[in-house]
Amino acid sequence: MTSVAVTVVGHDRPGIVAEVAAAVADLGGNLEDSSMTLLRGHFAMTLIADVAHIDALRSRLSHLNDEPLSVLVVPVPQTERTALGERQIFTLHGSDRPGIVQQATSLLAEFGGNITDISTRLRGTLYVLGAEVEFPADTDTQLVSERVAQLADELDVVAN
Repeated sequence: MTSVAVTVVGHDRPGIVAEVAAAVADLGGNLEDSSMTLLRGHFAMTLIADVAHIDALRSRLSHLNDEPLSVLVVPVPQTERTALGERQIFTLHGSDRPGIVQQATSLLAEFGGNITDISTRLRGTLYVLGAEVEFPADTDTQLVSERVAQLADELDVVAN
């Protein structure tokens, strides 16, 4: 079996997830991890699966490229990922302005934080950022939280 990453991005319609999952299953593959969302009405999905034949999966999904969808299937190394240390969840919300994601993620990176999941949403003028972050075991997470609160004050948003 070969581990593959599959990304599908483009115009949303019902049934895309089912088609991709069926292609993996019909080829005897195992869908392991996946994430799917709509971004401003556009479909975006990434998944990791084990399949016997990567070219067969590419062929099976190629018809999606004829739609307003873009499909990419690439091999990924089979490695076990180990957690860094403590995992924390941060949220910021407030009036939208440029630079919120850049400044927040840069701050987390200063502490060695590895973002394992992030989501942002703009609803009118309200901007919401949520991030799950793993830090090295020796990180002073209380200091991280204090610095995130300081940044939130500077950005005129609320941190939780």
